[in-house]
Amino acid sequence: MDYVIGVDIGTQSTKALLVDAHGTLIAQHSHGYRVDTPKVRWAEQWPQVWLAAVEACVAQCMVKAGVEQAQVKALCISSLYGGSGIAVDAQITPLHPCLIWMDRRAGEQVQWVREHMDLERLLAITGNSVDSYYGFTKMLWLKQHRPEVWASTRYLLPPNSYINWCLTGALAVDHSSAGNIGGVYDVAARSWSGEMLDALGIPHSMMPERLVYSGEVVGGLLEDWAARLGLQAATPVLAGGVDAAMATLAAGVTQPGNHVAMIGTSMCWGYLNQQVDAHHGLVSMPHVYNGHRDLYIFGGAITAGASVSWFREQFCQAEEHQAQATGQDSLALLEQGAMTIPAGSEGLLFLPYLMGERSPVWDDRASGSFVGLNLYHTRLHLYRAVLEGVSFALRHNIEAGTQGAHSLDPRLIVVGGASHSDLWMQIIADVTRYPVYTLVQEVEAALGAALLAAHTVGMVSDGQMDKGWVQLTLRAQPKRENVAIYDQAFSEYLKLYPALKPIMHNLQAT
Repeated sequence: MDYVIGVDIGTQSTKALLVDAHGTLIAQHSHGYRVDTPKVRWAEQWPQVWLAAVEACVAQCMVKAGVEQAQVKALCISSLYGGSGIAVDAQITPLHPCLIWMDRRAGEQVQWVREHMDLERLLAITGNSVDSYYGFTKMLWLKQHRPEVWASTRYLLPPNSYINWCLTGALAVDHSSAGNIGGVYDVAARSWSGEMLDALGIPHSMMPERLVYSGEVVGGLLEDWAARLGLQAATPVLAGGVDAAMATLAAGVTQPGNHVAMIGTSMCWGYLNQQVDAHHGLVSMPHVYNGHRDLYIFGGAITAGASVSWFREQFCQAEEHQAQATGQDSLALLEQGAMTIPAGSEGLLFLPYLMGERSPVWDDRASGSFVGLNLYHTRLHLYRAVLEGVSFALRHNIEAGTQGAHSLDPRLIVVGGASHSDLWMQIIADVTRYPVYTLVQEVEAALGAALLAAHTVGMVSDGQMDKGWVQLTLRAQPKRENVAIYDQAFSEYLKLYPALKPIMHNLQAT
């Protein structure tokens, strides 16, 4: 029997799994860590944390599976969007923490780009807009505020590219990661944009010359790393790609019009298309499968599951204590209580902009808020309002995305941690008006990486890729009575950001 290993380096944990040619899960392992937030709106991580997690997860999968090394035919790594990328020197030694997707410190650089660049040209070339979410603005922050690091930087590497170099000694960047940087990538040519690099003042030499598609082999596993991972030397290591696109592939998305919402720490809703208009306010990059043809176009909220975690940690000590005493899960307790609250949280709205916001708002100075509070509302009202607020953000992105899509499938697939919540799945169905399907499996991006690896080494055919390995299950149908309530609430939700924007910005300034 042949096997492959898929790995997903996430924001808060790394997961690896070993599967066979049918997608059967043989072994899995995960390893958690934290994001460093040294200042308000900063979010960074040292790549050594990711490398140690990848080693632990892959090695444990091999121990748990007990399969022969030679039976593992390939390894593929999916990773979080690495923002600035990892600044490394000529020996590929990291010089500075990676400014990840969540980091919002580059507001000053965004303003510089808007004042000094031909924005229409940038949008046309890259298929992306300007915001501190994008890696190219974070690169400019490093250039301005860490000149000693910039002077020593040889390359700026996405997380999976750095890990792949460590494992194989081969340097390459996949097209999905390159496109997600924005600003420096020509989406039509599928290459770095010399014109944009020159205009931004970023040396061409900092962008690795070798650009490959996610399913291509970067190199073979080095002997010392093979021993540490429990694998055979020279095992093929694929380029891999951005986790949101990889999770979308895991859900069986290979055709234009397919669309998926990945709701974990953040929320990414995306669909496949073959052209892009950056004016719609979404992010675009080559897909991890058929990337020469298809674009993965997505929008998202920065703090989706993170909003839920924040609320639980700050305000739900009672549920935490009850959970510890009874062995239950505190989120399950909150969900049970929130189910008794009517749709619309009885006049309460939540803006989930706890670290600024991505599409279609694009405002790194946006902030979160509860609106409509009164003495009647309880903690359970607020909790349900958080779930509804993230769901409204999802609908906001879907409505922006439908301007650029020819047509979307009449169902919405949801993957990620949010899919564990029956209440949240029903809210999403009611808010978006789509029937909601989820995966029977619980390993999304890592499974996509494994599927891609299996395809590359011939364990899965092109025809099988269209079907994938996943099983979908219907979780929620829109309820007519709730749809009407949420339509009205959503119309008010859309008014909140424009009304509160000046206040948000003034508060940030102080």
